[in-house]
Amino acid sequence: MAVPHGQQMQALGKVLRRLKRYRFLLALSILFAAVTVALTLYVPVLVGEAIDLILGPGQVDFTGIAALLVRIAWIVAVTALLQWLMNTINNKITYQVVRDVRDEAFRKIQILPLKYLDAHPHGEIVSRVIADVDQFADGLLMGFTQLFTGIVTILGTLCFMLSIHPGITLVVVLLTPISLFVASFIARRTYAMFKLQSETRGRQTALIDEMIGGQKTVQAFSREKASLDQFDEVNDQLAKYSLRATFFSSITNPATRFVNSVVYAGVGLTGALVAIGGGITVGNLTCLLSYANQYTKPFNEISGVVTELQNALACAGRIFDLIEQEPQVPEEPDAAVLSNVKGHVSLQDVSFSYDPDRPLIGGLNLAVKPGQRIAIVGPTGCGKTTLINLLMRFYDVDGGAIAVEGEDIRTVTRRSLRSSYGMVLQETWLKTGTIRENIKMGRPDATDDEMIAAARASHAHGFIRRLPKGYDTFITEDGGSLSQGQKQLLCIARVMLCHPSMLILDEATSSIDTRTELKVQEAFDRLMRGRTTFIVAHRLSTIRSADKILVMRDGRIIEQGKHEELLAKGGLYSKLYNSQFAC
Repeated sequence: MAVPHGQQMQALGKVLRRLKRYRFLLALSILFAAVTVALTLYVPVLVGEAIDLILGPGQVDFTGIAALLVRIAWIVAVTALLQWLMNTINNKITYQVVRDVRDEAFRKIQILPLKYLDAHPHGEIVSRVIADVDQFADGLLMGFTQLFTGIVTILGTLCFMLSIHPGITLVVVLLTPISLFVASFIARRTYAMFKLQSETRGRQTALIDEMIGGQKTVQAFSREKASLDQFDEVNDQLAKYSLRATFFSSITNPATRFVNSVVYAGVGLTGALVAIGGGITVGNLTCLLSYANQYTKPFNEISGVVTELQNALACAGRIFDLIEQEPQVPEEPDAAVLSNVKGHVSLQDVSFSYDPDRPLIGGLNLAVKPGQRIAIVGPTGCGKTTLINLLMRFYDVDGGAIAVEGEDIRTVTRRSLRSSYGMVLQETWLKTGTIRENIKMGRPDATDDEMIAAARASHAHGFIRRLPKGYDTFITEDGGSLSQGQKQLLCIARVMLCHPSMLILDEATSSIDTRTELKVQEAFDRLMRGRTTFIVAHRLSTIRSADKILVMRDGRIIEQGKHEELLAKGGLYSKLYNSQFAC
């Protein structure tokens, strides 16, 4: 699979732009690299001079050699110090950039529209932020430590060789394009392989994340073998792409080493002929051979760096693709802040669809007064949860408008809109932390007395008190040993602590036993008193007291009214209700 050269250059340009804020450290690193190279290249000159001081038996200038050795020792010590400083700076630059990229990616995830998150496996997104950034960091670090140093070494070596003998230097220059051609030929083929490797690794991470999260379901339906087969398929693809990428990257170094050996042999042969003719001294020939070795060595390093950079740029391209995704529709600079919300909600000719080719909601109209309890029922896929997503502005309407207190929700801040709602969903969500932190998520400044009162009201206080450390018990995101019902009670306590102006209950008691449900329903009755409440329910027995029941089908409200009225009509609601109590 060929990858356009422009994509690599775009990714490289984005990396360089993120280096601008560290330009001082970058300049310091370049300075240390230049000085280090200069000192390293000066050592062969001193070695050549020392060799020339050994003229023959009884003609060795020990004093001069000792002075040169001392000078070499000082140069080696200074070079080692500068290399250590340069590597320290490069590490700092690399991991600061990696920190910035991860921070940028995580911030973008917070403002991405839900349609992007719904359309991409969560494990694949995690792979981009973690694994791809790690690969990007490795390539960037190697690039810093070797790429510039290698280039400066090549240029510096040529300058020193020209000062000794231009003719021999010309031989080196004429043979150099062979090494460049080999490195370039291989490098062009590695980017595509590393890109495939990175993408497949993302798919594998997504699959593992999905299988771990749904392991109980997998085992319940005896899907272990099917899951293993699916994993083996992805794993085999990853092995294939990794092998290809490694093959191309591994032949780079031997190929350039062969060319470099040709260069070294050319310098040795030409230099020997010139030395025999008296054109250079033996010390100068030794110096030239040393330079020929130093000149070719960076090509090996650079070829390795280029391979790593191909991998890094492929991974960088994936993370930048995430970072540059279109965010959710930004708020207007003068967006209003909802305050003193009483519960007036209106939907005017609302239309919406996830897929433009498959309309879902169309021509939806609704007027809700403060304190009303609005129940939403209907068959699966009729648009109940979608309506909740629109009320919370997780998605924007395609047509029409939704207003709260007379304000179009697209003209108010999302924070003020969402803080006006308390939301309890059928699927619980907890974060890794203590019970206390999970309940106080919506109100971190709440007192412990307020928190305990909310837990008592939701009937969660009893089981929390029986936990090993009570409210300080640490749980993971899946709730650890807590039952599904206990996790739901924590989510209900979280909402009760916030005292929102309006409520959204989406099958909020579906995971609670009947006895506890009665108690929670009493707590909800107190909480809903005077608050506008939207209730999504499948068990119709729980919504008989609703002020208005909306019956939805195919994205439209086909019936509305009170429980008795709808039963009397004998329409869809009556059929749904009676079907739940049929023998």
